[in-house]
Amino acid sequence: MIQSVKLVKESNKIYDIERKRITSPDDLNILARVVLCADEIPHEVFGVFNLNTKNEVIGCSIVSQGALNCAIIHPRETFRTAILNNAASIACFHNHVSGDPYPSPEDREVTKRLAECGKILGIELIDHVIIGEHRFVSLREKGCIK
Repeated sequence: MIQSVKLVKESNKIYDIERKRITSPDDLNILARVVLCADEIPHEVFGVFNLNTKNEVIGCSIVSQGALNCAIIHPRETFRTAILNNAASIACFHNHVSGDPYPSPEDREVTKRLAECGKILGIELIDHVIIGEHRFVSLREKGCIK
């Protein structure tokens, strides 16, 4: 488990994202695109930013890499590094290879499930953005997170 924390901290240095603040869906989109290199990935990737009480990034991890149009997402993997980093909250992101960021019913359902799990753990899910080719969608703005 200690290796996981070290790897997360190293990824922050690679992408120069440590202590960047996420205060809006646009902030989350910008940082997620840096991590994803969204135009270069031929499959879905789901990731999470771990945040402190000031919504500054203290960790980042890629939780799942999937097929052309899906990635398997489980709450335990999503919250693992958040717990190890003593995160106050998380912000999730994933790409749609089709370029259309419109959320599928599965996207909405997994977001609601992650928000519920976060409430139980005391680690708030502040947003989940879906990255498309030139656009993104915030699932908080779509009402999936209350």
